[in-house]
Amino acid sequence: MQAPRRENIEPFPGPKPERSIAGLFSDLARDVSRLFRQEIDLAKAELTEKVAALGAGGAMLAAGGLVAWAGFLVLLAAAVFGLSKVVEPWLAALIVGGVVLVIGVVVMLVGKGRFKSDNLVPRRTLRSIKDDAQWAKERVQ
Repeated sequence: MQAPRRENIEPFPGPKPERSIAGLFSDLARDVSRLFRQEIDLAKAELTEKVAALGAGGAMLAAGGLVAWAGFLVLLAAAVFGLSKVVEPWLAALIVGGVVLVIGVVVMLVGKGRFKSDNLVPRRTLRSIKDDAQWAKERVQ
């Protein structure tokens, strides 16, 4: 779901000087209702984007964990080779296991970085609500 763009949102009609008080209140109620629905739609779209980003971070975290586990298994095999034979094959297995483990840790750290709570803040919605509050304040004056 994509966030509604401000350019595509139908503008609020300006005040009409010949309107009665009842008509003005009717317009105000309609405009506030429309504004509220638009803000809800914007918040839904923005939170959907944030959840998708969290899903990608979770997938990277899981992939990094699997790669690190594979590195750990290779390091265990290197230890077995090292104990059974005191020759060069264990050194090769140790180097490969170390490289795989480092790659897994890096991928896990990148995935963990995607889980910051700051990434969940719906910034556009908050900015839009502030703009709407300013607009309403100007209309009242």
